Amino acid sequence: MSAASTHPHGNNALLVVSIMLATLIQVIDTTIANVALPHMQGSLAATQDQVAWVLTSYIVAAAVATPATGWLSARLGRKRLMLIAIAGFTVASVLCGMATSIEQMVLFRVLQGLFGAALAPVSQAALLDAFPPERHGSAMALWGMGIMVGPILGPPLGGWLTENYSWHWVFLINVPVGILAFLGTAASMSSDRTRPSRFDWSGFLFLAVGIAALQLMLDRGNDKDWFNSTEIGIELGLALLGFYLYWVHWRGRQESFVDIGLLRDRNFGVASLFMFVIGVVLFATMSLLPPYLQHLMDYPVVSVGLLLMPRGVGTLVSMMVVGRLMARQIDPRLPVAVGILLTSVSLWMMSRFTADVPVWPIVNSGVVQGIGLGLVFVPISTLAYTSLPARARTEAAGIYSLVRNLGSSIGISIMFALVARYTQINHAEIVANLTPFGHTPLSVLNGVPGGLAGLNAEVTRQAAAIAYLNDFWLMSWMTLATLPMLLLFRVPSRPAVIARPLRTQGNRL
Repeated sequence: MSAASTHPHGNNALLVVSIMLATLIQVIDTTIANVALPHMQGSLAATQDQVAWVLTSYIVAAAVATPATGWLSARLGRKRLMLIAIAGFTVASVLCGMATSIEQMVLFRVLQGLFGAALAPVSQAALLDAFPPERHGSAMALWGMGIMVGPILGPPLGGWLTENYSWHWVFLINVPVGILAFLGTAASMSSDRTRPSRFDWSGFLFLAVGIAALQLMLDRGNDKDWFNSTEIGIELGLALLGFYLYWVHWRGRQESFVDIGLLRDRNFGVASLFMFVIGVVLFATMSLLPPYLQHLMDYPVVSVGLLLMPRGVGTLVSMMVVGRLMARQIDPRLPVAVGILLTSVSLWMMSRFTADVPVWPIVNSGVVQGIGLGLVFVPISTLAYTSLPARARTEAAGIYSLVRNLGSSIGISIMFALVARYTQINHAEIVANLTPFGHTPLSVLNGVPGGLAGLNAEVTRQAAAIAYLNDFWLMSWMTLATLPMLLLFRVPSRPAVIARPLRTQGNRL
């Protein structure tokens, strides 16, 4: 057990701020570059397929490196690993902002992903160790603000920087934040003991192949027409083979690269499943709404960002409220149940949109979803670690982050695949109902310049809108289906005995 797990940090306020900054820049960078891709494509003389690797390389590198967090933390110490990760991520951001070719950009994005992978799990474990159990809810509320609000802030911030300055500032904006996070972490995080151990190269290679192949398949599947592509078939085969070989390897070793046996802990296993669903709902919604608003309703990028901002406000408010409620030792399953219902209702509200939906339904549904996700995220993240030993927290946090990221990748891929498929189906069904005997005969439109082309464009627009709404409806029911899983959690007894002496040490949020 590390020293950090038994002794409170000297300056928890500075630690919280520093950790939130480090987590925020890492999470924002998963989405901030999306809106800048067209500008990068022209500046770097890249094709559309090549510039897509700016996103893919970061996601794959982060996913592959995340499972190594537990071993690196034991080997280097949590504080040293955190400082290396922040410094490396900041330097990689500078290199991305200075890239002059697509090859350089992809390489530097890989470095960003490798260094940034440890930021979320290490920061989560550090906060859990810094505060006593009765304050874990408040700690997870503060940590969750970066995780949940980051994807929401990314697109509008990236759009604003790109339009008013240049795409380079999408990466250079990380530099001052990274410096502040580094200095704050160095001053506030306690050093812990290291535990030398041999690196499990076989386990790492098996797991890396499985995760990398799966992420590539999910990221490129929609563009490659899924299993009609040889590339996607190969990636699926490599993913299954890598995961199978790692499972065999894990069963045959006393100490493996990542102890997936942690998932057999009931609370941690159920919480990981919940986090997978949160990854699907949050990231898929945040990926579906921008193209819905931009392509179907012709909103500019900055306006789309402003419309999505209230969702972040709802998340911030609910996280602060639920953090205080959990400090009062309420049953954490109650806010989760309310959050699931609110999230499901918000997605149902989105499924009632039209292709010309006014502003307020978008804002209202976003606020409701933000409140719901905040109520779910904090108690689930707290319950996940209640029955795990403190020494396993960093490794468990790595698995937890990986599960969330896989949920987001799988959710985004499936939802966009469904949009593409049902747009075609809906288009065919709408066209089948257009006859020469309607209100506006097709023969009349045929004589108008661009008449039939305009009609086809409107049919495609309506067909796509229906496809998006079907996705929201599906996610609404998928969220609601997780409600019975709350009964699987073991709620810990109140830590009343240890609460009073720990509070006297000034260990407050």
